[in-house]
Amino acid sequence: MKTAVIHDWLVTYAGAERVLEQMLYLYPEADVFTLFDFLPDRDRGFLLCRHIRTSFMQHLPLARKKYRHYLPLMPLAIGRFDLSAYDLILSSSHAVAKGVQKNPGQLHICYCHTPMRYAWDLREFYLKESGLDRGLVGGVVNLIVDRLQAWDMMTAKHVDYFIANSQYVADRIRRAYQRESVVIYPPVDVDSFALNFNKENCYVTASRMVPYKKMDMVVQAFSRMPDKRLIVIGDGPDFDKVKALAGKNIELLGYQEANILARYLQKARAFIFAAEEDFGIVPVEAQACGTPVIAYGKGGVLETVLDGKTGIFFHEQNADSIIAAVNEFERAGGFNPAEIRKNAERFSIVRFRREFQEFVESRLKR
Repeated sequence: MKTAVIHDWLVTYAGAERVLEQMLYLYPEADVFTLFDFLPDRDRGFLLCRHIRTSFMQHLPLARKKYRHYLPLMPLAIGRFDLSAYDLILSSSHAVAKGVQKNPGQLHICYCHTPMRYAWDLREFYLKESGLDRGLVGGVVNLIVDRLQAWDMMTAKHVDYFIANSQYVADRIRRAYQRESVVIYPPVDVDSFALNFNKENCYVTASRMVPYKKMDMVVQAFSRMPDKRLIVIGDGPDFDKVKALAGKNIELLGYQEANILARYLQKARAFIFAAEEDFGIVPVEAQACGTPVIAYGKGGVLETVLDGKTGIFFHEQNADSIIAAVNEFERAGGFNPAEIRKNAERFSIVRFRREFQEFVESRLKR
């Protein structure tokens, strides 16, 4: 059986790439296709020196830094991959990967991290952040996004089975595509995040610094709480913006390797998470360390954090709400690191491998 694995793009090692990594572990002979491959050398280990097949977009001007600007061309590029020689197609999709051409007799299973954010739930947010929501340019861009949305709905019909990374995303798939899906939570390497009972008097937040992650909001909140120490881990386009907001009680460490991140999560009094995520891996990693999570109560985190047992939620994305949640957390106390760790173990890599392989094998037999 010949297997093709198709992934939107390879530019960083984040949650979607962790799913891809386990797909390749389960199907080591699979060929890998992606629109762009600009993955840094530090993150390439999981590809095991594979030859990665990229699209014509790999060689477009400024593609390395501005690849998202080529979004209107992505459906064309993904459609030009010839997968006719393969029996099984596994797509890891948060944008266009699920739109590959499929022939009769082929089985296409899509692990959907989310329906295309740019065309659905976060459409207005992305257009506003890009300054493309007004005037003549805004009208043209909205027309392009309408076409992307129509293409996204049409190609969903050619997927045989959808796997969602959370109940939250399963609901999005239902609303966007009128398709049902089975939920298989992403793999979290809980074994690399050891339980620690000895917490220090500091808080930690960690994420890629892009607008929807709301790292600036977390920093703003702690700048107004000068008696509380905050460690910020991560880099990205908004790094300078976030740094400009930081008070003396806040330390920005930039990008850190996984072992350094684990060390800070282990000793943190709590982990702060302000994004509305489809799943959210780092909150689970924090819990694997026995560290409670203070999170925005929307999205996949509602499925990974137990309110009052492994963390607490705040319900508005603003600095005041974060401050109130931190104060509530300090008044509450009583979080048991061993119980927090036990909750995180529900999302292990071994569990993902078993559930994913069982799902694929059962569909191949039909």
